[in-house]
Amino acid sequence: MKDLRKPIETKRAVVGVIGLGYVGLPLVRLFSGKGFTVVGFDVDRTKIEKLRKGKSYIKSFPSSAVATLVRNGRFTATDDFRRLRNVDAVIICVPTPLAADGQPDLSYIRRTAETIAKTLRRGQLVVLESTTYPGTTREVMKPILESGGLKAGKDFYLAFSPEREDPGRKDFTNADIPKVVGGIDNASLELAALLYEQAVVRVVKVSSCEVAESAKLLENIYRCVNIALVNELKVTFDKMGIDVWEVIHAAATKPFGFQPFYPGPGMGGHCIPIDPFYLTWRAREFGASTRFIELAGEINVQMPFHVVGKLEEALKKAKKDLAGAKVLILGIAYKKDIDDPRESPAFKIIEILKRKGAVVRFNDPHIPQLPSMRHYGEMKVPPVALTDKVLREHDAVVIVTDHSAYDYKRIVRHARLVIDTRNAAPRRKNVVPA
Repeated sequence: MKDLRKPIETKRAVVGVIGLGYVGLPLVRLFSGKGFTVVGFDVDRTKIEKLRKGKSYIKSFPSSAVATLVRNGRFTATDDFRRLRNVDAVIICVPTPLAADGQPDLSYIRRTAETIAKTLRRGQLVVLESTTYPGTTREVMKPILESGGLKAGKDFYLAFSPEREDPGRKDFTNADIPKVVGGIDNASLELAALLYEQAVVRVVKVSSCEVAESAKLLENIYRCVNIALVNELKVTFDKMGIDVWEVIHAAATKPFGFQPFYPGPGMGGHCIPIDPFYLTWRAREFGASTRFIELAGEINVQMPFHVVGKLEEALKKAKKDLAGAKVLILGIAYKKDIDDPRESPAFKIIEILKRKGAVVRFNDPHIPQLPSMRHYGEMKVPPVALTDKVLREHDAVVIVTDHSAYDYKRIVRHARLVIDTRNAAPRRKNVVPA
C-alpha cells in the first residue's frame, strides 16, 4: 500500500483507462490534465487509430481536446492489453447493457476482469466505474481477479467508484463533480480515494463497494421514477385538455419542496432506461419487490406508443392514414445537442411507424446516418436535409429531440403537421403536443 501511495501523491503513478467512450475519454483528459501519465485501452482498433491521429469520434469530446492530449505527451492509446502490467491503477469504463431477456449483461465486465487477471501484479489498484448492481465488484470482479493467485486487499486493491458523466452538459466537468468511492476493504478504499483526490473537487468515501454501487442506481432510479410520473401526468392531463408543460412551470415557482422534471417521447441514454432494472433483477434474488421502479419503467417504455398514437389521431383528423404517410423524424440522439443515440426513443418510434406502414425519413444535425443499434439492427431509414421543400412534402414532422440547431418557427411555418414531444415548437394550429 505504501509503495502505491507515494506515486499517487506525487502523480508519478501511471493510470490505465479501459473503455474509451463517453465515460473513458473524459476520464483520460481528467487525469492527464492533472499531471498523470495515462494509457487508454480499447478493443476497437478504429478508435485507437483516430485517437493517435488526434481525432475524436464523440461530438461532446472535440478533436481539439484529443489533439491536446496527444501533444502533452502524457497520453497513449492502445489495443494491446498486455500493457496493463505497466500501469499502477486500472479504471474500468465498459458498457453494462441489458440482455434481450431483460437480465443484466455483465459480459463486458467479466471479459475485462479476465483480461486484467492475465497481467495483474502486486501493488496494482483496480477500480470499476461501470454502473451495475450491488455486489458486482465483490462477487463478480474479485474472484476473477484473484484467479491467478493474488489476493484482493493484500496483493492488489479493488474498489468501485460510479461514473457521473452527463454528455453535453457544460455547467459541470467531471473535475467539479464529487466522486463516491467504496472499496472491498479499508486499504482499497483509501488508495482509490487518494487517486481521485488528485483529480476531483471532492471524494465521498462510503463503507463498501455495495453502497457505492447502490448510490449510482439510486441517482438514476430517482430520475426514472420522476420522469415516469410526469409522463403519466402528460397523458392524463392531455385527456383533460390541460397543458402539462404549463402545469409544471406553475408548480416550479414554489421555492421549496418541488423539483421540476419534464415529459418526453420515452427514456434514452445508457443509464436511466437500463440501470433501474439492474436493481430490480438483484432485488428478486433477495426476495424483495420493486413494484414502484418496475411501474416507472413500464410507463416510460409506453411513451413511444403514445407519440405514435397522437400522430395517428392527428392524421385521421386530416383524413389521412398512417399507412403510406410520409413522416419525418427530427432528432435521433437521446437528448438535445449531443451525438449519442444509445437507447434513444427515436428507434422505437421509427420501428412502430414502419410496422404500421409509414414512410419514414429522419434528420439530426449531430447524427448524419442512422446507426445500427443492438435491439433494432439496420433500420434503413434515409437521412434528409431539412429544407422548406422537405418539410412541405411530408405529411407529418415528429420532434423527438429538441436540438438547438433547429429553427422551430420555420419548421412550423412549412410543415403540414408537427407532433411536438418536447414542447419545442411555438403553438400553432398545425402543432400537436405529444
